[in-house]
Amino acid sequence: MLDTYRQVVTPEGVALHLRAAGAVPRALAWMIDLALRAVIYVALFRALVGLFGEAGNAILGLAVFVMTWFYQVLFEVLMQGRTPGKWALGLRVVAADGAPVGWMASFTRNLLRVVDALPVCYAVGLITSLIDPWGRRLGDMVAGTLVVHAARQTDIRAAAISPPLAPSMVLLPHEQAAVVAFAERGPNLTAARQAELADLTEALTQARGETAVMRLYGIANWLLGRR
Repeated sequence: MLDTYRQVVTPEGVALHLRAAGAVPRALAWMIDLALRAVIYVALFRALVGLFGEAGNAILGLAVFVMTWFYQVLFEVLMQGRTPGKWALGLRVVAADGAPVGWMASFTRNLLRVVDALPVCYAVGLITSLIDPWGRRLGDMVAGTLVVHAARQTDIRAAAISPPLAPSMVLLPHEQAAVVAFAERGPNLTAARQAELADLTEALTQARGETAVMRLYGIANWLLGRR
């Protein structure tokens, strides 16, 4: 299944583009979490049996129950929708409107894993995720949640201080607005993205790359009267 985008509009009118995760990355994340839980079970078994003998089995049974039903829920709610497996694959669980997932929604989607796992190997969950446009299994549909690719944290370069530079041509009002908008939003973009946008103004800056970026900042300062 190809990953798709889902657009939701917040009450404030802001459009959010959520990149829904397909069945494969979700399955890999689940396997990582399963392996991690297996390691925890083995460590607990050795520790509890070593300390309490046969009585340790009862405590281990309680720990297995808690891990089975609350491992996913605790991580999803307290760690911004990420279990260790989802974190490793760059995924996160969110509400259908892009908001952080809540306790009830997380518990519902994980409780319904029992149904999604039927009859074997998550067959129901796989079929529903392949049919649904956004790769949701049955638990996500009922809980109103969505698993998406989380944007990777990127290094943001602060806007450089560039001396005012008079443009080499007359700029129309909308062109002036575009240059000023670039200067305002540039600090929130990576250096590569700033250069990519600046290259589109080569006719104005007579340059490309970082030189074009610096000249655009200078032109913006000139337009804003920062002389």
